[in-house]
Amino acid sequence: MKILRIISRIIIGLVFIFSGVVKAVDPLGSAYKFHDYFQAFHIGFLNTFSLILAILLCTAEFISGFSVLTGIRFKTGLKGVFILLVIFTPVTFILALTNPVSDCGCFGDAIHLSNWQTFGKNIILFFLLIMLLTEKNHPKEIFSRTKEWIIIITSVILFVVFSLVNLRYLPMIDFLPYKTGVKIADKMAIPEGVQGDVYSTTFIYEKNGTRKEFNVSNYPASDTSWKFVDQKSVLIKKGYKPPIHDFSLNNLKGEDLTQQILTYHGYSVLMVSKKLSEAKHESLLSGFRLGNYCMANGINFYILTSSGKDEAGSYENGLTFCSADETTLKTMIRANPGYLLLKDGIIVGKWSWANLPKEPWFAEKINH
Repeated sequence: MKILRIISRIIIGLVFIFSGVVKAVDPLGSAYKFHDYFQAFHIGFLNTFSLILAILLCTAEFISGFSVLTGIRFKTGLKGVFILLVIFTPVTFILALTNPVSDCGCFGDAIHLSNWQTFGKNIILFFLLIMLLTEKNHPKEIFSRTKEWIIIITSVILFVVFSLVNLRYLPMIDFLPYKTGVKIADKMAIPEGVQGDVYSTTFIYEKNGTRKEFNVSNYPASDTSWKFVDQKSVLIKKGYKPPIHDFSLNNLKGEDLTQQILTYHGYSVLMVSKKLSEAKHESLLSGFRLGNYCMANGINFYILTSSGKDEAGSYENGLTFCSADETTLKTMIRANPGYLLLKDGIIVGKWSWANLPKEPWFAEKINH
């Protein structure tokens, strides 16, 4: 029994530490997940607090796991784990039943679990937690009570700083599909021999006022007396989905520039602002200055945004604005604005507005 309790302590500690760290690496991604939850439960008025709650959650998970694993303020750590599981186990059960959000986000973008898998994980952790709660002989204090609280408080401060650094300068570990070194076109392709989604398609035809449904094997292709009305496609088997499956860019005239950007043999800078109105005005102006500099030095420059055509067009700065899906832009980079440098369609650099290289750096880059 003692061995089981030791194993329970190690598993709970490591799981909660890992969960907290991967969320802290990408706090903005965790905030987006909170936003999804709020929308699913129709409490969108809490969206303003998404980022704060994301940082609080990852900190609570990390410190609780740290306390349980190390034995520093062990009982406090157990209470933290208990509170977190009491809150989120029922939530994940509801999500598993209703499935309004496909991925719980409990391990950020590092590991994706279905809602049922997440609920099962929480049940196992609850069982392990009960074993620790019923143990009479808890680990003895390693240090004095005062020193242990100093260690915990210091850990909290350092962990929050770690989260804020990742928020400002982009995640230290990039778990997203658009990471440095990736050729975007390759991540959009379905590998040979791998099956994609399978759909059942039904064709609706009409003849003499009567409508009838056909499938692909018996529809009246050669009988002109039947008039096509509509068609329906139903997903019957989920197949392989490429890591990047929604990368599509159109300029304000509606022209598709996707392939032009991905196949260009040279350097291109993509300035990503999911919503222009949400970015700091000074940061946008810095991006626009960089755009003008790049264009003058032979580097293509595109501004990607999900803002409306009228809002994007209002800037009238001579740069090329492209409309894109907001979720795609959030996945590309965790900054507003953020920047990707492409070379032959390969991502060779990523920066947030806070650590964007100075303009001459880009000119030096293409001359080497």
